Amino acid sequence: MAVRRMDNVAIVVDDLDAAVAFFAALGLELEGKAEIEGLFADRTVGLDGVRSDIAMMRTPDGHSKLELTKYHSPAASDAEPRNPPPNTLGLHRVMFAVDDIDHTVARLCAHGAELLGDVARYENVFRLCYLRGPAGIIVALAEQIG
Repeated sequence: MAVRRMDNVAIVVDDLDAAVAFFAALGLELEGKAEIEGLFADRTVGLDGVRSDIAMMRTPDGHSKLELTKYHSPAASDAEPRNPPPNTLGLHRVMFAVDDIDHTVARLCAHGAELLGDVARYENVFRLCYLRGPAGIIVALAEQIG
């Protein structure tokens, strides 16, 4: 049996409303919010006393989702270092294809994002950049130009 699809990527954040606003500025749509708690949550994630709020964000094409999670209990722990460099082992980044990279960068920087480098050109095919977004997550943007 093969995997049918990738359902979503989850990101733990410390400010759910700010993260929702950030990804909405990117162009994702809020699909819904829910409070998660109870024995099923404890058993699924392997923690006791889980109580969290989630927001499910959907890409405009409807094919990809991002789950933003704010843990109330047990409290989320900080990753070390707080803002790891892009070559850190583990989850590297989340990449989005955009129509206008300059406009998108400006919108995201208004929501607290910081460019890690510059908007760079890859041959005559793409313009690309990495930004640091909510909870230190690295968000990559790619604009096809060729």
